[in-house]
Amino acid sequence: MPGATRSPLTFVVHLSVLLLVALWTLPTAGLLISSLRDKDQLAVSGWWTALSTSTQNVVFRAPSPETQTERDGKFVLSGNLLEGQQGEVSAFGFNSRDPAAFQPGQTAELNDGEKLTVKADGSFEIVSDTRMEGSRGQRIFYTAAVPPRFTLDNYREVLSAEGIGQSFINSLTVAIPATIIPILVAAFCAYALAWMKFPGRAILIAVVVGLLVVPLQMSLIPLLKLYNGVGAFFGVPAKTYVGIWLAHMGFGLPLAIYLLRNYMAGLPKEIMESARVDGASDFDIFVKIILPLSFPALASFAIFQFLWTWNDLLVAIVFLGTGNDELVLTGRLVNLLGSRGGNWEILTASAFITIIVPLVVFFALQRYLVRGLLAGSVKGG
Repeated sequence: MPGATRSPLTFVVHLSVLLLVALWTLPTAGLLISSLRDKDQLAVSGWWTALSTSTQNVVFRAPSPETQTERDGKFVLSGNLLEGQQGEVSAFGFNSRDPAAFQPGQTAELNDGEKLTVKADGSFEIVSDTRMEGSRGQRIFYTAAVPPRFTLDNYREVLSAEGIGQSFINSLTVAIPATIIPILVAAFCAYALAWMKFPGRAILIAVVVGLLVVPLQMSLIPLLKLYNGVGAFFGVPAKTYVGIWLAHMGFGLPLAIYLLRNYMAGLPKEIMESARVDGASDFDIFVKIILPLSFPALASFAIFQFLWTWNDLLVAIVFLGTGNDELVLTGRLVNLLGSRGGNWEILTASAFITIIVPLVVFFALQRYLVRGLLAGSVKGG
């Protein structure tokens, strides 16, 4: 009615939705911002400081004494701490115990009589009365206020890594068949459980529901041994795409059958009865009526199955191995980090590279997602 006041519950619901959206959006926004930041700034400050000037404590190694020049009877080493980057030095030192002992423009006397001068723009000079010796340059500690820097270097590093293209193809080779095969098999099973009467149907439905809670890790090794045994009997190589397709099919079928069966059971019974009166067989009904009407449920499962197979690493390692020709995209990106995770800053760029394809799949099918997830909640008349 016009002029009617809204219930306080409405505002609570709207506020809760906004809160949930923020909780999901902020981490993604932070990941995107971090992927575009300079790796040095990313290492010392959070993404929420990306638009403000950051203070960095850096250790710089001066050029070796071999590059020294003679000027007015003295020997000089010069350079710039910021190495061409924008920023301003606020303090410097030559000892790790007191890295900010001097202000820009002051001269620090080093332990061997050499004199170090650092200016605010980062330029420095090391001056000595005698020729400097040694194979390594002097360490200079400095604190600098650096403006925010954004770059695509993290993306370039990931995309230019050796083998990344082959791993991308390997992931597609795994994910596409591992999504289509379970859908085809589960659709036939779901139709039989929903509309065909035969002994033991209720038991089969209960078994399918029970299989939903079986952990993948508990059944992975027995499944691998069974596959290797059957493969050895028929002379099939152990590490093939067929193995990983069958594994993903086995792990995906319970959810697929459960989802599709609920949806198909909610379709109007009169449509099937009219088709049978016209002489249609079960196969005709399934292909010409059930499948077109079940597209929302098929699309919903396709989204979940593709996301799972695309992001999978454990099953891919077990059934394909870790060779350069078989490694999937997730495994390749893990290898880029090194054995000690030294290149962890590329994780943010790697995350956005890996989600490009799933995002395309999701936005292409998202209009069917809610309808498919609500499958069977309301029966047709």
